Amino acid sequence: MEHRDASAVPGPGGLRLRRWREEDLPALLEAYEDPAMRRWLATQVSGADGAAGWLEAQRRGWAAGTRFAFAVTEAATARQEGGPVGAPLGNIVLKRPDPRNDRAEVGYWTTAAARGRGVASRALTALTDWAFAEFAEQGLTRLELLHQVDNEASCRVAEKCGYALARVIPALPPDYPLDGHVHVREAPPVALSRPAGRRAEAAGTGGGRASGR
Repeated sequence: MEHRDASAVPGPGGLRLRRWREEDLPALLEAYEDPAMRRWLATQVSGADGAAGWLEAQRRGWAAGTRFAFAVTEAATARQEGGPVGAPLGNIVLKRPDPRNDRAEVGYWTTAAARGRGVASRALTALTDWAFAEFAEQGLTRLELLHQVDNEASCRVAEKCGYALARVIPALPPDYPLDGHVHVREAPPVALSRPAGRRAEAAGTGGGRASGR
């Protein structure tokens, strides 16, 4: 299955996930100027070189098969806002540093202009469905979403998308000054119906700290 060549993933309400492009760099820089982005994200982007480096990191992730980042777009919203059709409204990513593991982590951010319209939950729904379908044969059975305990908006998005709160992880100052929530979504039964031997092959551990998005 050529998941590394995936060009677009459809989502609810006209949403479309696609790979990041060079022409998205101005939108990326603008997104990271938002104070909320500086507050909640561990990885920060500034300046043309920083944006180019972030984009290159996403390309390397796709090439290695360990990190799959999509620009979140929604043509209908772009037209209503008067912006260019297909302009990024956010980022959503599947992180699989060990493809042999049966678990992976998801993360996302949305631009200031996109918030309050269900973009995050629709994007997470699309990515979740894609991930379980795309990596079922590799043994992916569990997705985890991590956020800081005071990020109530992310908690609501996780629960709306079927990611139940599984545990609380303790703070690790100075990088993680507050406790964190780990939300979990298990693969649907159809994705679990492969042979037991394949499941055992792919079993592993996960659930580390949220990495930079």
